[in-house]
Amino acid sequence: MSDRIVPVSRRLFLGSAALGGLSLFTPGVFAEELTQTPKQTEGPFYPNKLPLDTDNDLIIVNDDLTPSVGTVTHLTGKVLDPKGNPVRNALVEIWQCDNNGVYLHTADSDKKKDKQDPHFQGFGRFLTGSTGEYYFRTIKPVPYPGRTPHIHFKVKQGKKELIVTQCYVKDEKDRNAKDGVYRGIKEDKARESVTVDFAPVKGSKIGELSANFVIVLGKTPEA
Repeated sequence: MSDRIVPVSRRLFLGSAALGGLSLFTPGVFAEELTQTPKQTEGPFYPNKLPLDTDNDLIIVNDDLTPSVGTVTHLTGKVLDPKGNPVRNALVEIWQCDNNGVYLHTADSDKKKDKQDPHFQGFGRFLTGSTGEYYFRTIKPVPYPGRTPHIHFKVKQGKKELIVTQCYVKDEKDRNAKDGVYRGIKEDKARESVTVDFAPVKGSKIGELSANFVIVLGKTPEA
């Protein structure tokens, strides 16, 4: 698979088939209820050498028949402006460590080649549609020394970077409380906005999870 955004047909197939009819987004979100998503550090491990495969399915690399190790998670959400309007044509990027705590970055992977999962893509992209939605199939994030489980996000529109942030696992309360980056979010509502419930997918025979992370930008992006 080439270094490009997944065609619409494949993206929608992945989302609808994997979630089996589950609602992708939380309805009834009004502008007055929205909390701006806090900006967070990009960290040292944004991929310095992008993989050939940068689609929204991080479980399978290219045409590899072997899936990555980890708990399969269907990560959905929307990108919204401050008034709750969907942001179309926003490029959502995510990156995270594999199930062994290794990032797709030479400063990390070169030291841990014996631990790195070669079947985990580690990085993915998705271009939002008319309702601002995105979808990724990935693994539930795991902890590593010094950090609680998290997934990095970067949202762009054209050449403009709109936000860099991270999302966290709701049931990792103790680890979250000890994480310096997480604690750096001082406002309760802002902290809650990046703390996501990774819930079991009903009927899944392999223990899949679903998570929904809505990203609210701090200002309306330029057209």
